[in-house]
Amino acid sequence: MTKGGKTLAKAVRSALVVSAMAILSAMGGAQQFHNTLMPQPASLAAGSGSLALASTFAVETPGSHDPRLDDAIARATRRVENATGLPHAGTGVTPQTKLIVKVTAPGGVVQTLGEDESYSLKITSSSAEIDAPTDLGAMHGLETLIQLIQTTPDGYTLPQVTIEDTPRFRWRGLMIDCGRHFEPVAVIKRTLDGMAAVKLNVFHWHLTEDQGFRMESKLYPKLTALGSDGNFYTQEEARDVVAYARARGIRVVPEFEMPGHSVAWLMAYPELASGSNPASIRREFGVSEFAIDPTRDETYTFIDKFLGEMATIFPDAYIHIGGDESPAPDWKKNPRIIAFMKAHDLKDNDALQAYFNSRVLKTIERLHKHMVGWDEILTPGLPKDVVVQSWRGIESLSKGAKLGYKGVLSAPYYLDGMKPAGVHYLADPLPSSSDLTPDQRKLILGGEVCMWGEQLNARTIDSRIWPRTAAIAERFWSPENVRDVDDMYRRLAIVSVELETLGLTHLQSGDAGLRDLTGSQHIDVLRTFASVVEPVSFGERYKAQRTNQLTALDRFVDSVRPDPPLRYTVEFLTKRFLANPTSDTEDRTHLDAIFTRAAAAAPEAKIDMQASPRMADVAPRADQLVLLSQTAKEALGYLAAGNKAPAGWKARSMAQIDDAKKPVAIIRFTFIAPLTDLINAVSE
Repeated sequence: MTKGGKTLAKAVRSALVVSAMAILSAMGGAQQFHNTLMPQPASLAAGSGSLALASTFAVETPGSHDPRLDDAIARATRRVENATGLPHAGTGVTPQTKLIVKVTAPGGVVQTLGEDESYSLKITSSSAEIDAPTDLGAMHGLETLIQLIQTTPDGYTLPQVTIEDTPRFRWRGLMIDCGRHFEPVAVIKRTLDGMAAVKLNVFHWHLTEDQGFRMESKLYPKLTALGSDGNFYTQEEARDVVAYARARGIRVVPEFEMPGHSVAWLMAYPELASGSNPASIRREFGVSEFAIDPTRDETYTFIDKFLGEMATIFPDAYIHIGGDESPAPDWKKNPRIIAFMKAHDLKDNDALQAYFNSRVLKTIERLHKHMVGWDEILTPGLPKDVVVQSWRGIESLSKGAKLGYKGVLSAPYYLDGMKPAGVHYLADPLPSSSDLTPDQRKLILGGEVCMWGEQLNARTIDSRIWPRTAAIAERFWSPENVRDVDDMYRRLAIVSVELETLGLTHLQSGDAGLRDLTGSQHIDVLRTFASVVEPVSFGERYKAQRTNQLTALDRFVDSVRPDPPLRYTVEFLTKRFLANPTSDTEDRTHLDAIFTRAAAAAPEAKIDMQASPRMADVAPRADQLVLLSQTAKEALGYLAAGNKAPAGWKARSMAQIDDAKKPVAIIRFTFIAPLTDLINAVSE
């Protein structure tokens, strides 16, 4: 890097530091430690001293402790050792720093909804102590303890704090769609590690889709033999994932989509179909017209045996049946199905699907489990024991609660929409403005992040989930009034790095993609270009590229992150600069440095783009970046000097903005909104 490049990079880093200091100051009061916890605890009181991490932990477990807790303490201890450079006690080192973990009882053999997850954590100058009713709370306390590590010139410390913590919602989930694109067990496990770090407690495993049946059945082996392309989880692997999740305080809720999204079912067992049979596993995405036949007793015999087999693998009390997007035209034209509907006084497809749900529910109840399904299952007569997962919005969730149904909100947390963390963060499953009664509010179990799999694979999935999911996890755990977006981003930048130490690849996978595209290790200019762009939403990409299951996800768009750090930095600095443009030289300097660096990188990045067939379509964006950066620098200059722009400047600048908003290379610039604010603030 040149001397000038180092200066610019330092300016950008300085901008982030200044932002953090300003936010801390705004919070009021002298901070005795650097609070980077995510999620924020329910209650925290900071003292003035610290506990020096002079050695590995000398652990005491005076209460209940079982192998799960012992293993969790061992993992946490090793992570602290790795983070602080302390030698492991197994190398002959005598543990000295006292850690007391006091648990009343281990918790259920099968983790349950509503199991006590609270804990208290007290750190003094002589010890750290975690007290919890169950293993779950103790594990959450250990994660908080790790996040509390402070760096000082003399070494590493834990601040003196007293924390009383408990989650706001009982259901704090992440759904991964492994049906459309299969994700290896290694991906699932590192995701579970990330979930535990931010205190999520439900892994919703979407295992079947039109594009693939991913769960081995020994009773019905053709489900994977004909419906998976050979990409599926063995029963042993699934049990291993369940055990791995339980060891981290996470429930595993499997989803087997029915009666729609069922092409893979029908490829294997065409006798389940409603009339039309698919010719192959479905490669395209969108809503399929094929559906399971709800009128045959043989259908329910099949499902009963299958779910009974799955219940031996997935011990959780909840099974998700999907139930969404099932237009099922065969139900409207198959004479046998039409006659069945008439005989059973079922007026339309919705009524027939409700009949299907009621029959499947009998199996689920026989297995002593509870049904979960998407919005479409919410029909008159549905038993109140069913949990409705809302993908349609808060109104649908509230409607269900008013009718007496438990619900989980997912609509605002669809990660494939590529929205910024700050947008997801402010969406609340149960805002104080809700008109639900106290009893109805108790039916809102929480929320669940959804990572649909149309446009991701094992290399890109982490960058789509993390770190945004950490921000949403805070919404599910912390008190409602923890809503400072600026402070969230300050902490998210640090937590993102911590997540990488768990093996997640969200920070490194982009560089790997750029190296693959160029065939070179020299990707500095492309990395700079990538820092100011992000992927368009799933829908926009699908419309532009018509992706399907066989589309190679190896384009430039697959190497850039949603909500990259520079997006928020530019937004924050611009907002602060516009509050006092003629005197705020510091923020102007930082913004100028960012746009100067971007403009300087663009021409060289364009050369790399034109040399790679997979990046050639991105080259026009490089030209646009030069123009937009120059416009930004001009706007900063006019505003800082209090000068007017020449006649026609704003019109030309807004034309550039309009051109930049057009779909090119299925990426978008992240700074269009703050740049528009800068342009609009200039007078002519």
